[in-house]
Amino acid sequence: MELAEEKLDEHHLDEKEVIDVVVRFAGDSGDGMQLTGTNFTQATALYGNDLSTFPDFPAEIRAPVGATFGVSAFQIYFGAEDVTTAGDAIDVLVAMNPAALVTNLGNLIDGGLIIVDSGAFTAKNLAKAKYESNPLEDGSLDGYRVFSIDIHKQVLAAVESFGLSHKDALRCKNMWTLGLVMWLFDRDRSTTIDNLKTKFANKPEIANSNIAALNAGHAYGETAELPAGIHVYKVPKAKVAPGTYRNITGTQALAWGLIAGSEMADIDLLFASYPITPASNLLHELANRKEFRVNTFQAEDEIAAVCAAVGASFAGSLGITSSAGPGIALKAEGIALAAASELPLVVVNTQRGGPSTGLPTKTEQSDFNMALFGRHGDTPIPVIAASTSIDCFDVAMEAVRLSTKYMTPVMLLSDGYLANAAEPWKIPAVDSLPTFSVTHYDDPTDFKPSIRSEETLARVWAKPGTPGMEHRIGGIERSYDTGDISYDPANHQKMTDLRKAKVDGIANDIPLQEVCYGNNSGKLAVVGWGSTFGAIHQAVKRAVSEGLDVSHIQVRYLAPMPRNLGELLSNFDAVIIPEMNTGQFIRMIRSEFLIDADGINKVAGQPFKIGEILAAIHEKYNELGDRGGKS
Repeated sequence: MELAEEKLDEHHLDEKEVIDVVVRFAGDSGDGMQLTGTNFTQATALYGNDLSTFPDFPAEIRAPVGATFGVSAFQIYFGAEDVTTAGDAIDVLVAMNPAALVTNLGNLIDGGLIIVDSGAFTAKNLAKAKYESNPLEDGSLDGYRVFSIDIHKQVLAAVESFGLSHKDALRCKNMWTLGLVMWLFDRDRSTTIDNLKTKFANKPEIANSNIAALNAGHAYGETAELPAGIHVYKVPKAKVAPGTYRNITGTQALAWGLIAGSEMADIDLLFASYPITPASNLLHELANRKEFRVNTFQAEDEIAAVCAAVGASFAGSLGITSSAGPGIALKAEGIALAAASELPLVVVNTQRGGPSTGLPTKTEQSDFNMALFGRHGDTPIPVIAASTSIDCFDVAMEAVRLSTKYMTPVMLLSDGYLANAAEPWKIPAVDSLPTFSVTHYDDPTDFKPSIRSEETLARVWAKPGTPGMEHRIGGIERSYDTGDISYDPANHQKMTDLRKAKVDGIANDIPLQEVCYGNNSGKLAVVGWGSTFGAIHQAVKRAVSEGLDVSHIQVRYLAPMPRNLGELLSNFDAVIIPEMNTGQFIRMIRSEFLIDADGINKVAGQPFKIGEILAAIHEKYNELGDRGGKS
């Protein structure tokens, strides 16, 4: 008993309490890093930490084993306080091979912890990672705390009794590693064990071998003689509002927001798309929700997908289509058709690195110009952007509302980071959701498809085939008065002006722009849109804590913009705008409001780090101090 108590005290002394921590799992695309990260995320959420994740996929579907361009990673930032990004520098790096180590070491903090599978550091793998010598032996990692374990050997011993082949046994190494990391952060394994039993219910030997590996990794941490400086991390629970929470990715939130929108609008939904990274999972998610008013259609190409969605809207349902940049370019004519025929259409653009194939698994915000202007003719449409994974739910509902109320296509901008990142979401009560029921026109008296609402300028939406309301619409210009084909110049001028006025009028139906954090006037405003929200929010919070007069403004409505945005921005001496492009939104701000904003531009396929924006704040703040401001 005395020995047991001594052991407990020893472990207690090895605990270290921290407010937050960043962990990154990295390995080959076949090492199961995404599954490992997802299970650790679930355990962390159940523990009660606030969190944000960043799955970082390789572009190659199956890169050669050990190749640096085939590294798959999963990063999670969790803590006891407000977490809005997947974190900057890494505190703990789990590297399953030399390629994972070399591609991620530069982001590890000085003195950070490396958990490394020494069994993978063979001469062949070292050569693939361009190492001239073994970093585990040459002293190059002396500035870090290294926990080197032959995980290959450990996992083979842990699952030996199950009679698996050598290859199948090594597939359990991600679970062994997960068990060790769960010990390191004092996480409960029971949910992961239940998940494995459910997933492999028909293959109990696979379930049991993975569970054995998980438990063996945890036991290793409990019983092994640890190197100096290795300790159990204690991260206090976050203080969150009471309610029912679940982890949700941006893609899931988009799908559920579209479903909620169709339910609140009391209308059927047809989702038509063509597979493209990173947008494909939206089709997968909606295809699994057939218990709602959802139909899904995988078309043979992007053009067919958007045309099918337009056809669904003509028939009285809500057509929705989705893609990434290259596919949105192909859909441009179909989107213009919906605008010309004045039919509702929701277009989800999950942006990725471009141009062309570009960086298909990486993130970017470079489709702003295409979203606003990327169609032939004068074709204005509303454009709105989600700022966080959970914000995707509300933005999807708003896209449904605007599209059906104003009879227009709406472009919804997400990106690869938001689509794959996850964060805790407080599930709203159904009766708290806004309702905006769609009523199809049903008065056959003197019906014509050109009848409009005086308030919204939206034309009526009549189901074709309804007795007394048979009609035709299309892409050829229509008469304002009758809805028949018209080539009259004056009529085309009137219809072009009307379609623009209809979209411009939406500015009266959206909220005024508010400041997310800070004061409504002052020395410096950091303005963002889309997934830059998290990094901006944390950077501004840190700047304010340093005593700087900085505010954060995040714009959801990009077209039309909130009608008070220009006035709000004019209340600040200076404005800086971070974007994951070469400067697209900033041109709009400069041209619309004649504000000399400064851009912070990043086009690396990776989201902004908090430190990058904080450094820009300091630089601009010092510049203002040198020259003096307006205030």
